[in-house]
Amino acid sequence: MLLAKFPLDGRGALYDQLARAIKRAIIERHFQAGERLPGTRALAETLGLSRNTVVTAYEILRAEQLISSSERFGTRVVQMTLPAGFAAAPSPVPPQSRYAARLRKVGSQSLARLRADLRYDLHFDPPFAPEFMRSWTRKLVAAAHVAGPHYPDAAGHLPLRTAIADYLARRRGVVCTERDILIVSGTQQAITITARAVLDEGDTVAIEDPHYLYMMQTLTTHGARVVSIRTDESGMVTADLARHKARLICVSPSDQFPSGVVMSLERRLELLEIASRQGSWILEDDYNSEFHFRERPIAALRSLDFSGRVIYVGTFSKTLYPALRLGFIVCPPGIRADLCAVKRFDDLGNPSVEQAALAAFMRSRQFDKHLRRTVAELERRRDAFLAALHRHGADHIEIPERAAGTHLVVWLRRAGFSQLPRLIELGISRGLGLYAIHPYYHRPPERPGLMLGYAGLSAEALERAAERLGECLEALERGARHR
Repeated sequence: MLLAKFPLDGRGALYDQLARAIKRAIIERHFQAGERLPGTRALAETLGLSRNTVVTAYEILRAEQLISSSERFGTRVVQMTLPAGFAAAPSPVPPQSRYAARLRKVGSQSLARLRADLRYDLHFDPPFAPEFMRSWTRKLVAAAHVAGPHYPDAAGHLPLRTAIADYLARRRGVVCTERDILIVSGTQQAITITARAVLDEGDTVAIEDPHYLYMMQTLTTHGARVVSIRTDESGMVTADLARHKARLICVSPSDQFPSGVVMSLERRLELLEIASRQGSWILEDDYNSEFHFRERPIAALRSLDFSGRVIYVGTFSKTLYPALRLGFIVCPPGIRADLCAVKRFDDLGNPSVEQAALAAFMRSRQFDKHLRRTVAELERRRDAFLAALHRHGADHIEIPERAAGTHLVVWLRRAGFSQLPRLIELGISRGLGLYAIHPYYHRPPERPGLMLGYAGLSAEALERAAERLGECLEALERGARHR
């Protein structure tokens, strides 16, 4: 009867689980004060547990002064006075702060996979080479000996900041010093730190439409008034910014997420002029700049910024792997101290071992070599996937020309938005993971589209995935004709 009402919860050792179940029964007055509990041998036989498990559970309860034992009276519940309503079921708790209230209103949209068992999942994962992990493991072991056991510098491991500054000057046209670099736990923390440093509740923030979901959600929960600015083939339509007077403008100019558009030079210059004139800050999310094909990556927006308005954010989640949780901010001089202080009070700094390992990886130019190999392999997969999509689905889809990134955007020629769920179901039935693009839009696009990631599958697997997509599109159109 005890376990029927208070089953073991599966957390921790069996004796801990049993002790918790009996404790709850006592607190909720299912055992009265002075009532005798079963002997350890009898209870063990009844529950199918070892006697040692029951003995240890009773020892825990005795230590917590809930039961007492003696040779004469056995094991009994102690006399205690519980306040009225002590064990009452918890009532719903309203939000305890304005931030919590906003947090509860944020939708549950995420970047998660549809399912873990799909053989041809076209999720927009970053590329990852298993052989890299072997080299990285050795770097971590070596770094553990030099990182030290003490609190890290909250701004980041100095050799890593120096290596990043050197890398940005060579590859992204960003001239800065190690003093300007702030190490963070990826783009997400960079957005949070920026919001705390430059925004008050009610301030206006302009983001691209379409946009990175977690950026919009983070800014909304911070209390910002978020406005969406449309994008076209030249990037954010900067002319639309004039009527908003945004305190912060968030852009991904080198590879707009998720469209893949590159912001034109004219728009970049106009954006910088607007920010300087209005006193706005620009958060440049350079999340995917290295994965450009057939041409040198376009220089960062920060490289054109001479008035100190661009907060440049980079991450190693794409170039290495997301679980590393390392990224960086290039801080504008005017708010460098503020950004660093926010980081210091947030978490006191990132783990030293991973930072030291990454510093060694970059200083030895192994990072550059890793990127060259990765870009070459990505281009091979992208070309194979494009060719396969044209073979198997040309009549059904339109693919904009893009020369960067880890996913393709595919627009459906004839299907409507109402048919997308059915298309995704057809894909799942064939082991194919398909992802709609419209959830990333504030204003829905004119027609439905898909984001098809190619970084996580081999060229051979991408051929089979394209073939299955063609089958799904054919089946979708057959079903529509037969209605």
